[in-house]
Amino acid sequence: MSIFTLIQAGLLVGGSVFIVMLFRAWRRNRKQEADTRIIPVALIGGFANFCDTLGVGSFAIMTAGYKQFKLIDDQVLPGTLNCQAVLATVVQALIFLTAVNVDSVTLLSLVVSACLGATVGARLVSNWDRQLIRIVMSGALLVVAGLMLAGQLKLFPLGGTSLGLTGWKLAVGIAGNFLFGALMTVGIGLYAPCMTMIYMLGMNPLAAFPVMMCSCGFLGFFSAGGFLRRNKINSRASVAVAITGPIGVVIAAYLVKSLDMKVLAWLVCGVVLYTSITMYRSWATDRKQLKKVNVEHKTA
Repeated sequence: MSIFTLIQAGLLVGGSVFIVMLFRAWRRNRKQEADTRIIPVALIGGFANFCDTLGVGSFAIMTAGYKQFKLIDDQVLPGTLNCQAVLATVVQALIFLTAVNVDSVTLLSLVVSACLGATVGARLVSNWDRQLIRIVMSGALLVVAGLMLAGQLKLFPLGGTSLGLTGWKLAVGIAGNFLFGALMTVGIGLYAPCMTMIYMLGMNPLAAFPVMMCSCGFLGFFSAGGFLRRNKINSRASVAVAITGPIGVVIAAYLVKSLDMKVLAWLVCGVVLYTSITMYRSWATDRKQLKKVNVEHKTA
């Protein structure tokens, strides 16, 4: 059995177990969730997963949409987002596993390191200051986006065509994905940092897609499973996006696979820049709220 077959089997088994768990949760909660407006939830989720397949994180889009139209209770929002992402991410991983001939050792090494990061490394970063992480990551991604832009404008060579990593580059990739997996536990998405690292290590930008999607696919089983066991989700909303999410993924995957390498490199640059700006805005918003709380505390 090849590594690719093993990964595919793992994704299919994990996805099947998740479907059973989600169906049971839906049957258990369907009466109290009857008022959930599934049509807007389904449309927002489908669009968000379309963007997610392009490398733009779906959580921010879904959170903004749900809050704007008051669709999901904040108390169950984190669990609902995690559950809504599972099947879409599995479909992403399966599509790009067959579409991109990534070196199997590189793929398995980076996927395993991300999973270890999310389990073992979570203990290391759980006490880190989230605001500091956000502002550092925002600045780092902004610098990288600038370097990518310079490379695209031929100011100096950057990027590459390799579909695998060896030697010190593989070691850097393993360490980087371990860190990115750990950072997911404090709300820092894996997609853009992983995409950036792979591009900077000289790999084909398309090679980032199976790596980051398989990493998040396996991570999603554990995170969503935990919320399902504690019944901290809106199962009706999760089922809706479990249907529309993969549809958005298939449409976006066709778009990504049809892009030539130069256009794809521009896409990667745009995703990294967008993520940098999003992280900065999250940092600024939380900083403003913290100042407001401190002022209210002093005047109380």
